[in-house]
Amino acid sequence: MKGFLLTTAFTALALPAIAGESWDNVRAQLFGDKALLDGTQVIALDVPYRSPNDGRTQIAAHVAAPAGKRLGEITVVLDENPMPVSAVFEMDQPQERFFFDVTMRVNGPTPLHVVAETTDGALYVTEGFVKTSGQGACAAPPGTDMEEALATLGNMTIGVDSLKSGGALDKLAALSQRQRQLDLDISHPSNSGMQMDQITLLFVPMRYVEDVQIDLDGGGYVGMTGSISLSENPRVSLSVPAQTQSVDVTMTDTDGFTSHAHKDLAGF
Repeated sequence: MKGFLLTTAFTALALPAIAGESWDNVRAQLFGDKALLDGTQVIALDVPYRSPNDGRTQIAAHVAAPAGKRLGEITVVLDENPMPVSAVFEMDQPQERFFFDVTMRVNGPTPLHVVAETTDGALYVTEGFVKTSGQGACAAPPGTDMEEALATLGNMTIGVDSLKSGGALDKLAALSQRQRQLDLDISHPSNSGMQMDQITLLFVPMRYVEDVQIDLDGGGYVGMTGSISLSENPRVSLSVPAQTQSVDVTMTDTDGFTSHAHKDLAGF
């Protein structure tokens, strides 16, 4: 279902006419007439005022469920990107709080929205804006040779460190206690379908990271649905419980290619 919504948003919203129209359309497709509540006390965004590298922009947020609730799903929308629904995190284990930081392509100046859904169906939204350097990141030529990219396709590196906070996250810094930050580096060209091979002058077929499943200690934790908004060789960082002993990751791309990675976290 998520893949259908991402594709629908891609085809229907490629040519936004006025500011706000893209968000109105995405909101209607994803949430229908459900109420979206003010999420300024729930979601703390951490995004650059102007992206120093449009093809690798860090989009981050720290989300804390209201008292007595738990987070079930978080949706990241870059309103004016060709595929606006840029990432969706679905919790296998509903969380009281959750941090994510993902490297993304930002195609041009855009509002962005993060929507957090709690397990009782309530929706909370907050918004920001990212200015860009005018690089047209989704159509920019691939940064690496395609043969080299395919040779390492699906390689993944897992690292775990202390959960970082700062800037816009300071007001939720206390929530970082009892959590660690998992950093997942994925080797993948994330072809958008809008890039032109500089030698053949043909468009490179679309191929991106579609699904990332992260399991902790042998059980499901969170799944991420990706899009062409993910950067080349994306890094996905997110919070995990400090007591986690092992991490397993399964990545599947839009061509059906699957890879796995495992890491033991002795001493946590």
